[in-house]
Amino acid sequence: MAGTIEQKLAAQGITLHEPAAPVANYVGFVRTGNLLFVSGQVCVDPQGKLIAKGKLGAGVTVEQGSAAARGCAINLLAQIKAALGDLDKVVRVVRLGGFVNSTPDFLDGPKVLNGASDLMVAAFGDKGRHARTTVGVAVLPADAAVEVEGTFEVS
Repeated sequence: MAGTIEQKLAAQGITLHEPAAPVANYVGFVRTGNLLFVSGQVCVDPQGKLIAKGKLGAGVTVEQGSAAARGCAINLLAQIKAALGDLDKVVRVVRLGGFVNSTPDFLDGPKVLNGASDLMVAAFGDKGRHARTTVGVAVLPADAAVEVEGTFEVS
């Protein structure tokens, strides 16, 4: 039986999939004490297809970028479930770090990352409110439009 958080996600049409395996010499998550660090998740769907490819400010819209960031957040949740077995063990979303593949003059990175932040709040309520950093970058793996990493307090 799915926990409360997964039921809340299911009500929004979100089901968690098996997380993608790391593509290099790292792991998908590390737990130390009551903190869970989840490696950066690019914006792929459950079939491994990019939700948005290319640069914000040069062909990818803010709306597409926001949807990609939301996809990254779903992938973070899939990693958390793999780590803990139950999203209800998340005490708090501590921090999200977002990387936006963008042109040098693109200024709406924070609007893009709202796609991930909004999902965390929708899933966890006030426990989903978090610190955040958004950085524009020259390139991401596979030319993904967005990548998001996270730190979570867990029980």
